[in-house]
Amino acid sequence: MKTPILSLSLLLAAAVSPVQAQQWTLRQCIEHAIEHNISVRQQQISVENSKVQLSTARNQRLPSLNAGAGQNFSFGRGITADNTYTNRSTSSTSVNLSTDVPLWDGGQMEANLRQSKLNLQASLADLEKAREDIALQVTSTYLNVLYQRELLDVQQQQEALSKEQTARLRSLFRNGKKAESDVAQAEATEASDHLATVRQQSQLDLALLDLSQLLELPTPDGFDIVNPGEDPSAQSLMAAEAVYAEAAAIRPEIEAERIRLDAARENIKIARSRYFPQISLSAGMGTNYYKTSGLRADNFSNQFSNNFSQSIGVNLSIPIFNRFTTRNSVRQARLQASNQELSLEKASKTLYKEIQQAYHNAVEANTQYAAAQTAQSAAATSLHLMQTKFENGKATATEYEEARTRHLRTISEALQAKYTALFRAKILNFYRGQSLY
Repeated sequence: MKTPILSLSLLLAAAVSPVQAQQWTLRQCIEHAIEHNISVRQQQISVENSKVQLSTARNQRLPSLNAGAGQNFSFGRGITADNTYTNRSTSSTSVNLSTDVPLWDGGQMEANLRQSKLNLQASLADLEKAREDIALQVTSTYLNVLYQRELLDVQQQQEALSKEQTARLRSLFRNGKKAESDVAQAEATEASDHLATVRQQSQLDLALLDLSQLLELPTPDGFDIVNPGEDPSAQSLMAAEAVYAEAAAIRPEIEAERIRLDAARENIKIARSRYFPQISLSAGMGTNYYKTSGLRADNFSNQFSNNFSQSIGVNLSIPIFNRFTTRNSVRQARLQASNQELSLEKASKTLYKEIQQAYHNAVEANTQYAAAQTAQSAAATSLHLMQTKFENGKATATEYEEARTRHLRTISEALQAKYTALFRAKILNFYRGQSLY
C-alpha cells in the first residue's frame, strides 16, 4: 500500500513552481534590478561625469576667443595742450576681440587627456562592479524565495498528512483499536502543523517582499518567480588558485585599481610639466571712440574705422621659483601613485582571499548537502517504520511524534543545504566570469 510518507517523498522530489499572474526568471530579476537600482544609476551618472571631464581635457587644445566692450567717463580738472588746467569731461568707447592658443605647456595637456581617458575607463569598471554586486544580491534573495517556498510546500504536505493521520486514528478509536489520548495528541499535532504552515507562508511573503524591494518594484502584489530546478551537484567546482588566475584578469574591481594606478602615474607627469616653460600664441583686434568736451572730435564711424588695430604675439613663461610648489606637487603625485600601488595589491589579495573562502564554502556546502540528503533518506525510512509500528500498537504517540519531528528537521536541513550549495557554487563560478543564470 502506498503510504503517506512515500507520497511526501515523491512530492518533495518534484520541482515546486506555483502558477501566478506574473512569474519572473532569475535573468529577468537581475536585468530589472540593474536597470532600476539607485546605486547602479548613481554610478552611471559618475560615468557621464567622467565623459564630461574627458571632453574638457580634449578641448584644452582649442584656442580661446573673448570679446569685450567698455564705456568710460572722466570728469574734473585736467591739463591741456597749452599747459593750463581746465574743467573737462571725457568719454571713450572701446571694443576688442582676442584669442589665445597654447603651443607648449610641458606636456600637461597630453597627460591630462590620457588621465581623463583612464578615469573614464575606471568609472566604467566601477559601474560593472556595481552591476555585479546587485546581481549577487538578487541571486541570493531569489534563492531564498525558492527555499522558503519549498519549505512551505513541505509544511503544507505535512499538514495534509496530519489530517489524514487524525482521521485514521479516529476510525481506529471508534473500533476500539486506539486510545482517546492518541486521538487527542494527533489533533494537537494537526493544529500545530497548521500554525507552522501559517508561519511559513508569512516567511515566504517576507522573502518575496525583500526581492520585490531589491528590484525597486512598487508592490509585491502579483509578483512571483520561476523555479529553475537547478541541482547543486550539476555545478562544477574549480580549484581556488585556478579560479583566481582567471578572475584576476577579468574582475572589474581589479581592473579599476590597475587603471587608477596608470592615472596616478599620469598625474606625476602633470605635476612635472610645471617645471617646463610654457609657450602660447595670442592675437587680438580692437577699436575705440573718444570725445572730450570743448574739443572737436571725428564722428563715431570715422573714429571706429581710423582707430582699428590688430596685434599678434608669442608669449613665453619660464618658471624660476614658485616657493617649491611644483616640487611638492611632484612629491605628492608620487606618494599618491605609491598609495595606489598598495590599493591594487590590497584589492588583489582581497580577491584571492574571497575566492579561497568561496571555494572552501562551496566544497563544505556540497559535503553538507550530500550528508543532509542521506540523513533525510534515513529519517524518512525511520518514520515509515515508526508509523507502521504506531498503527499496529507497538509504538506510542510520543515515539511517532519524535520520529516525525526528526524527519521534518532533516527535510528543512536538506533544503537549506541545497540552496546554500547552489548559491556558493554560483559565486565561485561567477568569479570566473560565468553568468549567474
